[in-house]
Amino acid sequence: MTTFLVIFTIFYIGFRPLSFVFGDMGTYAEIFNKYQLGIDNSYFKEDYLFEFFIRTCAQTMSVEVFFLLCAILYVLPLWVACKKWFKDYAFYAFLALITSFSFWSFGTNGIRNGIATSIFLYALSRDKLSIKILFIIIAFGFHKSIAIPVAALILTYFYSNPKKYFYGWLLCIPLSLVSGGFWEGLFAGFMADERSSYLTDGNINNDSFSSSGFRWDFLLYSASAVYTAYFFIFKKNFTDQRYNRLVCVYLAANAFWVLVIRANFSNRFAYLSWFMMGIVIVYPFLTKIQIKKQHQVLGLVLLAYFGFTFLMNVILV
Repeated sequence: MTTFLVIFTIFYIGFRPLSFVFGDMGTYAEIFNKYQLGIDNSYFKEDYLFEFFIRTCAQTMSVEVFFLLCAILYVLPLWVACKKWFKDYAFYAFLALITSFSFWSFGTNGIRNGIATSIFLYALSRDKLSIKILFIIIAFGFHKSIAIPVAALILTYFYSNPKKYFYGWLLCIPLSLVSGGFWEGLFAGFMADERSSYLTDGNINNDSFSSSGFRWDFLLYSASAVYTAYFFIFKKNFTDQRYNRLVCVYLAANAFWVLVIRANFSNRFAYLSWFMMGIVIVYPFLTKIQIKKQHQVLGLVLLAYFGFTFLMNVILV
């Protein structure tokens, strides 16, 4: 069953039709075809490893195989990370990841970002620091935006008190409400490439994610993982150093998004924490029995988690 789910997910994403219906997929295909024709404009020069990857693929395979390979790089690291952390219960963690709200869109639209975050999650699952660093560098080479969760991870090695991270996340909500566009302008100054336009240009593409200002619905979605972590760490005294680090990384990266929540394409910044939401939610359930009927509760949690995805991606589209 587990093997089938992994293979099905890869094939379902990898063999989708070649179309602009999937957002940036069409642009990737056009650039791929240009590289096949020998047109050299270094479209992805800021993301050097992805640039090398797409150039190499353009000389050795068809565009259809290229997108299948992207799907493998997106899905397989997630499964390996789940297997490392949860062993016999890896299926439930993987299910949480693939039913996440943004999983589909970042496998078909924000492809570089999706691959980078999957590799980053794989890096977090490694025990040896040298291996972690190696795969974090690889993730950074696929998409520089991974610098935000990387910075959050580095911070946890200097300060890892979850309670302070919870306070910091809560503080960012009134700061974002009061300060308006201040944070977008501030952080845009640290971005040297086209990604600064995501913060400063407004809703130039009529992107529905950010068209209604401060998104309380998505804040509540983010808060579901925050509450889960708070419940287990402070109410159930769940003690696990790895989980504490995952929670701190999530809180720090999500706090950044809360500050720039009004920005055009702020979904791309939200995903820099959302990609690990499923793990943050299910980790305590799959590690230690702490509540009555824990497995039944986990089933209801996964159902509700998928329910939000179904509501936003199917019913309200």
